[in-house]
Amino acid sequence: MEQVRVALQAMDPVSHAGLAALLQFRGDLTVLRPQQRADADVLVAAAERLTTDAVAALRRAGAETGAPIVLVCQEVTEAELMTAVECRVVAILPRAAVTTERLAHSVRAAAAGGGVLPPNLVGELLKQVDRMQRDVLAPNGLNASGLTPREIDVLRLMADGFDTNEIAGKLCYSERTVKNVIYGVTHRLKLRNRSHAVAYALRAGMI
Repeated sequence: MEQVRVALQAMDPVSHAGLAALLQFRGDLTVLRPQQRADADVLVAAAERLTTDAVAALRRAGAETGAPIVLVCQEVTEAELMTAVECRVVAILPRAAVTTERLAHSVRAAAAGGGVLPPNLVGELLKQVDRMQRDVLAPNGLNASGLTPREIDVLRLMADGFDTNEIAGKLCYSERTVKNVIYGVTHRLKLRNRSHAVAYALRAGMI
């Protein structure tokens, strides 16, 4: 099994030592030293509650490592859930329920691009995503990927190898319209070029 490199962060040294004790003897995980945290595949963070200081620390750590975060916390309320997600948290473990196996499972899930949430928070997250789709994305003609149906059509044909002229013919657009669609996607989503735009759409599962 491929090794997962884990960085640790806690608001106090006792919690930090506790996390290290749970993970350091796992054969599939490597606990990094503080100076190695930029190399982490996953960051495991512990906090009593999601206070303002804890949220700020998570944001800094997420920006520094670029890694998904597994959060061990006494409690995360439904109101705090989206704040945690915005901080790159993909797994939440109640402190009272933490075991070596549960924590290791969450770390492996995070490294694989997945997530782990308590059952009561899964439903709340789905409701909040639905509200975002209904109140923010849909009124602007977007879906959860941030793409419009027209943009998806253009990207799908680009992925199939068609050039601008051919795409315009197939979709009954002008070449200028197709170029504007491509420019709009790359500019709005800060993508480097057409290939990057196609890759983004593939990762989002839209084409």
